[in-house]
Amino acid sequence: MNTTIRSVGLAAAFCMCCQTGALANSDVLIDSFDGSDFSESGGLYYKENFEQSAGRVEFQKAVTRNGGGALKLSIKPLCGATARSCSERAEIWEKPELRVPYDQGVWYGFAVKFADPVPNDDHRYLIAQWKREIEPGAEGDFSPFFALRLRQGKLHATVETNYVAPTNKTGDGVGPNCTTGGTPVWLRPETNQMRALVATDAAWGPGDGPLFNTCTNAIKVIDHGNKLPAPGSGWIDFAVYTKPGPDGTGHIELYANGKPVVTVKGHIGHADRGLGKNQYFKFGPYRAAHTTEWTVYYDDFRRSPRCADVLAGAPCPMQ
Repeated sequence: MNTTIRSVGLAAAFCMCCQTGALANSDVLIDSFDGSDFSESGGLYYKENFEQSAGRVEFQKAVTRNGGGALKLSIKPLCGATARSCSERAEIWEKPELRVPYDQGVWYGFAVKFADPVPNDDHRYLIAQWKREIEPGAEGDFSPFFALRLRQGKLHATVETNYVAPTNKTGDGVGPNCTTGGTPVWLRPETNQMRALVATDAAWGPGDGPLFNTCTNAIKVIDHGNKLPAPGSGWIDFAVYTKPGPDGTGHIELYANGKPVVTVKGHIGHADRGLGKNQYFKFGPYRAAHTTEWTVYYDDFRRSPRCADVLAGAPCPMQ
C-alpha cells in the first residue's frame, strides 16, 4: 500500500476549510503512486465493469516523473472495431463518499505522460474528465462538463453544458475562428447539450475541429497566451479548478506545467432532471472501440479546496 502522508500544511488547510463550511464533505487527497496499491490518503479506486475490463492498471517504477512510482494505465481492444455504443476504458475514480458538491469549487492536479506511439487518428480519446453524478432512472447520456481530449494526435480541452441558442449562427464550418469574440461550439439541441472548444495545443489547426462550427457567447474563454503542451513532449502536469454553473455562474481554471492556459466562465455543466448533487473526477485512457492498444502514465494526483496545495510554485488566480 502506498505510504504517502498528507503534510501538516494540507491537513491544516482541510481543517480550515471545514471550519468555514466551504467543502464540508471534501478532504485533501494525495497519491503519488509510489507503492503497490492506491494510497488510503488518495481516495481513488479502479471501477470494475465491462468497459473497464479492457483496461490494465500497473503500479510500476520504470517510467516515473519523480523517481518514486507512477501508474501505467493501458487498454486493449474489447468491443470490436465496428461497435458503435461500446467504449474501452482504464479509468481511476474518486470514491463516491469523497466527492465534492456540484455547486462548489475544488482544485485538482495530476501529471500525464503519453506512451509511444501517441494515437494520431480521427477517433474519440479522453485522458481526464469531470462529470456530474447521474441518479438511477435519469434520462440522457451526459458528457463531461470538462474534459481533456486527444484527436489526430493533438491535445485539446472542452466544456459541456445545456443547450443555449446562439446569437450568431454563422459559424465558418472549420472552427475555431469566432472573430466576433465568441467561443467555438458544437451544438446538439436534440440532446439539450452543447460542447465548446476552450483550449488546444500549438499544432491544432483550422481544420481540426469541424464540429465546432458555431460561436457562442454563453461560454467565455480568457486566453492567457499559453498553449497546451504537445502530447509527445514528456510529462505534463495539469492543475484544474472546477466549479460548474449551468445557470451561467460556472468557472474553470486550466494550468499546464505551472502556466495558466485558459480561464473559462459562464454556462458550465448540466441541470437536467435526475442528476445528482455532486461532481466527480476520473482519469485514465478512454476511447471508442478500436483495434490497437493504448497506454498512458499518470503520477502525482492531488485534490484540495485550496489552490496553493495543488498549484505549487505558481501564483494562484484567486484566493
